[in-house]
Amino acid sequence: MSTIYRKGPLPRYYQLKEIMREKISNRDWQPGQLIPSERELSEQYGMSRMTARQAITELVNEGLFYREQGKGTFVSRHKITQQLLHLTGFTEDIRARGQRPSTKVLSMSMSPADEKTADYLRIKPGQLVFTLQRLRLADDEPLAIEVSHLNFIGCEKLLEEDLEQHSLYQLLETRYGMILIEAEQELEAGLISSKESEKLKVPIGSPALYTRRTAYIERNQPIEYARSIYCGRKYVFYTSLKREQLFS
Repeated sequence: MSTIYRKGPLPRYYQLKEIMREKISNRDWQPGQLIPSERELSEQYGMSRMTARQAITELVNEGLFYREQGKGTFVSRHKITQQLLHLTGFTEDIRARGQRPSTKVLSMSMSPADEKTADYLRIKPGQLVFTLQRLRLADDEPLAIEVSHLNFIGCEKLLEEDLEQHSLYQLLETRYGMILIEAEQELEAGLISSKESEKLKVPIGSPALYTRRTAYIERNQPIEYARSIYCGRKYVFYTSLKREQLFS
C-alpha cells in the first residue's frame, strides 16, 4: 500500500499506519532513522495533522516508533527476544543473539531484606542479603535495570567479585557451587518513570516490562530474588505454548 484511498472502507489513519509499517518491513526506513514530521506526512498524503498524529501514536504504542522530546519520532531498533523456556542469564541471552553484552554496576551491598524479598527468599525480614543493582546493555545500548537479592552461606564474598566483567550466574555455578535448576518469573506491563528514563535513556512514560524472578537451587531452595525493568520498545519475551490433548 502506498496510496491513501479517501473513499475506501479503511480509515485514513489506519491506511497511513500500514504504509509506514510497510516502509519499516521493506527497510525503506531503517532502525534509528528519524521519520517525517506530522506536517510532512499530512501534506504528502493529503490528510489532517491530527490524523497523521493518530497513526504515529498508535505505532509508538505498538513499539515500532519511539519519540525523543525536541527531536522527533524515530524507527525503533530491533527488539531483543528473551525466551521463557529455559533459565538463562542476561549475558547468555545477548551473546546468543550475536550482540555484545555489558554491565554497569550501580550499587552492591549487604542490606537487610524487606518483607517482600524475605518472603520470596524464605528468610526472616531484616536478614542481611547481598543486593546488586546493575544497568544491562547490548552493544552499549541500555536495555534493563536489574536489582538482585541473593541469600546463601558466603554470599557476602560477592562484594569482592568483578560483576561488570563476569556473569553472576556463571560465578554462582563455577565458583560458589550454586547450580541453578529452575526459576519462577512474573511479567507486568508498565511505564518508565523519570528516575528510570535517565538510566535507560528513553523518554518518561515509554513502555516498560517489569519482571520478578525467583531462582532456585536443588531441593527447591530459593537463592535469588530479582526485579528488572526492561525497555518495552527494545525487548520482547517469547514462549511456545502447546495445547494438552483431550481424549473422550
